[in-house]
Amino acid sequence: MTGVMTEQVTKEGFDFCFEPAACDECGGRCCRGEPGHIWVSPAEIEGIASHLRTNPVDFTASCLRRVGGRLSIRERRTATDHFCLFFDEQSCRCTIYPVRPAQCRLFPFWNHFKTCREEVMKECPGVKPCRRERKERGGCGTGR
Repeated sequence: MTGVMTEQVTKEGFDFCFEPAACDECGGRCCRGEPGHIWVSPAEIEGIASHLRTNPVDFTASCLRRVGGRLSIRERRTATDHFCLFFDEQSCRCTIYPVRPAQCRLFPFWNHFKTCREEVMKECPGVKPCRRERKERGGCGTGR
């Protein structure tokens, strides 16, 4: 595949780019690992519940946990890992991908990673320095 250019997504304020094609081989690193929070808004709760063909009340009771005044998707724990409840370990895919929360849709462009490029590059194989021609046109800070 020499000479084939893969798509690079950029976002203003970030000094890296993201190659979505890397998701196919990644194994869902952004959906598993250290424990954390996957915040959901009321609109996202409605959308996910509808996608799962349930009502928001039942969805909230069975799939979310309250952390302070916010709601987060529950995690499944193994001896060595934490997985988003909606991560399918067999297919390494998100089972609610079309309606996944904004936090998931925005990854890897989280504010935390603006100053931690090395950290996100270790976590996500799709994060790369921008190609030279992009840098000449303004780099990752050009937005999309």
